[in-house]
Amino acid sequence: MTAKEKARTAKKTKKQKRIPAWTALHFSLANPEGSGQGGVPRLLNRLADEIRSLGEVEVMDITFHTEVTDDGNRPQFTVYYYRPGAKAPL
Repeated sequence: MTAKEKARTAKKTKKQKRIPAWTALHFSLANPEGSGQGGVPRLLNRLADEIRSLGEVEVMDITFHTEVTDDGNRPQFTVYYYRPGAKAPL
């Protein structure tokens, strides 16, 4: 490796070290199994209540997927969030 290539590699490594890294908090929520497990409006209400109960947070992403079970579809949300001003653990 030439001196120029070594310098370029070292420069890339320094840039990579400057990228901030942090961990997001998250939780998943689904309706209880059984009758009514597929009720999306009910689940959305529960999701809103759960997010409110967290206090002051910034929601980064919410994912939705449906698990197919013997009792029918069972939707689930996963919420990714952080607390403003809090130092996130790595």
